[in-house]
Amino acid sequence: MTRVEDEGQTEASRVGEMPKVDFSTFVLSLSTAALYQMGVMAAPGSDEKAPADPLVAQQTIDTLEMLSDKTRGNLSEEERKLIDSLLYELRMRFVELGR
Repeated sequence: MTRVEDEGQTEASRVGEMPKVDFSTFVLSLSTAALYQMGVMAAPGSDEKAPADPLVAQQTIDTLEMLSDKTRGNLSEEERKLIDSLLYELRMRFVELGR
C-alpha cells in the first residue's frame, strides 16, 4: 500500500469516528460553545474554565434562536423540545452571568 493510500484510509477512519451531524448534534454543539463562551465550561483539554465573553455568548444564543424561528414547523417534536430546552437553559445561565 502506498503512503497516499495509507493517509486516505487514516482520514476515512477519522471521519468514520465522527458522529453524524444532524439537527440535534448541531444545536448541541452550538449550546456547548455558548456555555464555553459564558465561562461555564472548561476549555477543551484543560481543567480551567474559559474567561466569559458575554458578547460572543449572546451571539451564539441569538444564532440558536434564529435557527429555532427559521425551522418552526419543520422540526420533529423531539428536535423542537431539544432546542426549546437548550435555549431556556442558556438564557437562564446568561442572566446569571450578568449578576
